Amino acid sequence: MSGVDGVPYLAPVPWFPLPARLAVLLSGRGSNFEALAAACARGELPARIVLVLADRADAAGLEKARALGLPAQLEARRAGEARAAHEERLAGHLEAAGTDVVCLAGFMRVLSATFVARFERRIVNVHPSLLPAFPGLEAQKQALEHGVKVAGATVHLVDAGTDTGPIAGQEAVAVLPGDDVRTLSARVLSAEHRLYPSTLGKLLAGGWAVAGRRLTFPR
Repeated sequence: MSGVDGVPYLAPVPWFPLPARLAVLLSGRGSNFEALAAACARGELPARIVLVLADRADAAGLEKARALGLPAQLEARRAGEARAAHEERLAGHLEAAGTDVVCLAGFMRVLSATFVARFERRIVNVHPSLLPAFPGLEAQKQALEHGVKVAGATVHLVDAGTDTGPIAGQEAVAVLPGDDVRTLSARVLSAEHRLYPSTLGKLLAGGWAVAGRRLTFPR
């Protein structure tokens, strides 16, 4: 995430010309997409969604995007298709739409290092844990099995690892007595819906820096 020869990256002010052009990648119900879309519509997020892509035909987020009048399409990985070929098609759509920032919203595929490099420092993700704890799948199940007292959500820039990119924002969620995966997941999801638009807004404002794995905002 650093620049050439390890020089820290400093985001311009703003990060992209506003309103920024967002593309959303999703695989499921699309509730975080809805949170972003609502924040854009309310004028709280200086951005507009120019494309929604799904990799699953049953992704409810596709129909939600179409109901809002947004460009939305299925781009599933075909049987026997190499990941590189699928990602090339995804990238082609993103670039054709003039995407500034790619927002992952429940996109259940790990993106290759080649794809991430093509959109370096331009891919943002929300994850249902306080990273670096509990990366990957079933974060709330992992949290409950470890007996933690605090769970939460994280928004981070995407790098070539799995949920390892520089952290831009976090919100803690208390684990309550009697919590199970369902109840904890519901409260963490509510935190995601608040955290994702607000943190993305701070990123779009620009002026932040990345040095190694550390992202810092201007004071």
